[in-house]
Amino acid sequence: MVAEKKSSTGLPKSTSGAISYVLGPITGVIFLIIEKDPFVRFHAMQSIVVFGGLFIVQMLLTMTLILAILTPLVSLVGFVLWLMLIYKAWMGEEWEVPFLGKYARKFLAKAK
Repeated sequence: MVAEKKSSTGLPKSTSGAISYVLGPITGVIFLIIEKDPFVRFHAMQSIVVFGGLFIVQMLLTMTLILAILTPLVSLVGFVLWLMLIYKAWMGEEWEVPFLGKYARKFLAKAK
């Protein structure tokens, strides 16, 4: 088995990328600050953009009484997306969430 490259945290890159999704934007910000590897930084920024956006959408839905019935559906979609992103990062893939992944790349380019 080929040894995987380590990130600046000492963990394998794929593990660091997966951990950046575990607590959503919180671990995303932590890994964006401490990590130098582009793979991990992308996943950290994508975690911030995707789960920060989902949080805002859920807050807006709960404020409107008519649309509040959609909140459980958004939560379910967010949970499935969370599991999928952790898995993709752990497998070493740099998969972009449609639409939001492009913004994550743009914000990451500005953060350098």
